[in-house]
Amino acid sequence: MRATAAGDAGSGAFDGQTHIFPLRVYYEDTDAAGIVYYANYLKFAERARTEMMRLLGAEHQTMLVQDGVGFAVRACSADYLLPARLDDAIAVHTRVTAVGGASLAIAQTVVRPGRNGGAAVPLVALTVRLACIDGRQRAARMPEAVRMALRRLFAGE
Repeated sequence: MRATAAGDAGSGAFDGQTHIFPLRVYYEDTDAAGIVYYANYLKFAERARTEMMRLLGAEHQTMLVQDGVGFAVRACSADYLLPARLDDAIAVHTRVTAVGGASLAIAQTVVRPGRNGGAAVPLVALTVRLACIDGRQRAARMPEAVRMALRRLFAGE
């Protein structure tokens, strides 16, 4: 399993234990007032989680085909702090907070980069619990290589 993204255009990158996935707000992401529609933050978070897993060497399609398992969101909560607007450059910061045999907990924050090198401004804070499931949609153990890569990331190795 690899932990860096050389050559993976669009996958973001790790900064220590945090995966950072940059994106831009497009017209299609907003409501009539040019503010990001609340459900689209869930899409942004899903993309970021997928790219984090890709950088860890755990592509979803490969897990489905080779191991017969995938991840499903079991629980998600979102705290909407500030809006993102049309054309904003934003980023999703993803951090693994717990790794079990068949589950994974993640904290994700959608941020707007700070101005003039200042601190990033949190827009939405999400907590997500994922379950590893098999083709019958029953809990299944994560593939060992995936679990170990996630645990190494969680431990900061």
